Amino acid sequence: MKGESVPFKAGDVTFIPRYLPHTTYSSPNTASLWSYIFFSPEDLFQHSFKSAYSNFEPNLWVVKGMNCILNKEQHPKVYTLATSIVEELKQQNPYYQESAYGLLLSLYIELLRIHSRNELLADQETEHCLKSDFVISPVLEYITKNYMNPITMDFLADLCHLSTTHFRRKFHEIMGTSPLDFLNSTRIEEACKQLKSTEDSILSISEQVGYRSISSFNRCFSRLMGKPPKEWRKGAQSEAQSAKASILEFTGWV
Repeated sequence: MKGESVPFKAGDVTFIPRYLPHTTYSSPNTASLWSYIFFSPEDLFQHSFKSAYSNFEPNLWVVKGMNCILNKEQHPKVYTLATSIVEELKQQNPYYQESAYGLLLSLYIELLRIHSRNELLADQETEHCLKSDFVISPVLEYITKNYMNPITMDFLADLCHLSTTHFRRKFHEIMGTSPLDFLNSTRIEEACKQLKSTEDSILSISEQVGYRSISSFNRCFSRLMGKPPKEWRKGAQSEAQSAKASILEFTGWV
């Protein structure tokens, strides 16, 4: 949740929903080393699940605070899979991409299982929580489809038939973040896709995803992604070229 500070230790694996703004700091007078794995379940695994599980991504907004941290002792399988993926991507031995994909699929399934167990433990509250969650579902759907348009909190509150104050409180209670932060995260996620896949200018992309001011876009992008959009695009395109070269070399086209 916003403003929450959660401690971690060596061997911990953090599982962070993509929309949740966060940052990491080492303890005073110590240095920490993190390895990051960014992935989109929809893009990677949509063909790996049966049609009955087409909507296989869990309600990750309930995974927050201490629930984001999976320690090595309680979740050795998660730790082993996560570290194995990192090693495969670092070493790039033959068939490393296929191996990393398989390991990542196994990791995601394990995370789904952990999430399911957590839901069962809270089964007594499930019915009430689901009814409560449905209150903001019109807003989630609207933002997903209309993030590029001007959106006011009053309008979103009206979609839920709530007062603006009650809506803000209910949204934060369910999602673990504010409506504005969720909107910005949705916009920045789309901006990342365009920065990586198009040659459109940063100004054009900022306008396409709903920002009226390039300074606001740059500020929000840097806060969520850790670096300015120009710098992020350079790194993302460089990684894409390296990955493409690896595939070509692997298949004998280079």
